[in-house]
Amino acid sequence: MGRVRDDYRDPGLRTEARKRFALAERLESEYMRSLRMLAKQIDHIVKEMAPGGVVNDSLELQKVLREYGKAIRPWATSVAAKMVNKIAAVDDKRWFKMSEQMGAAMKREMQRSPTGEWLRQYLHENIELITSLPVDAADRVHDLTFGALSTGRRAEEIQKDILNTGEVTLSRARLIARTEVARTASGLVQSRATHIGLTHYVWRTSMDATVRESHKKMNGKIIAWADMPTLEDGSVCHAGAIFNCRCYPDPVLPDLK
Repeated sequence: MGRVRDDYRDPGLRTEARKRFALAERLESEYMRSLRMLAKQIDHIVKEMAPGGVVNDSLELQKVLREYGKAIRPWATSVAAKMVNKIAAVDDKRWFKMSEQMGAAMKREMQRSPTGEWLRQYLHENIELITSLPVDAADRVHDLTFGALSTGRRAEEIQKDILNTGEVTLSRARLIARTEVARTASGLVQSRATHIGLTHYVWRTSMDATVRESHKKMNGKIIAWADMPTLEDGSVCHAGAIFNCRCYPDPVLPDLK
């Protein structure tokens, strides 16, 4: 992996990083609003079935949460599709701009890229993540209830933890929103780049104080799509493809490599 430049001293790249970060934040915020509504509904279900803070029927609560996970699938499909389609629209604009630097053959091949197939994959993955939230809440209730038999914890402690299920769900929803927007955007770039024969990309960060040190050290390095890098902290991933990552892959065109 070779360093192409000191990006942190390039005002043009810093401006581009700020624009991308602002857009990612907006898309993430929109996605999070929907997931927050779901987390609140899960919290409502738990507390409605625990009058006075007492869970009278743990099995019934688990059943209701699992059934709710099935019932929200059409809604989850709509929410996931909105997020994925917005990212696809942004990606289309960036590739159109990049096409000005491509040869005629590569430009034609880019127009034939099977983006629909990739988008369906990301859509399916996000639907599963959204519908998993109430199911995971049910699993949590199950583990807390039956785990108490082996740990000897007091009933009051278990009840308190069960009633906190909504907050735990909200935390996971936040992680999904932060991760999936970047992961979908990064994956779509990789899919289209490799389809048209672009073998490498430059790792770019958001160039702000929130960048993890291990990611900051990757900034400006040329990475092969076929050789996923191992970062200094031990994680193995491409730019933007790991939880809470604000980095992005910048494809290297043949005449720029």
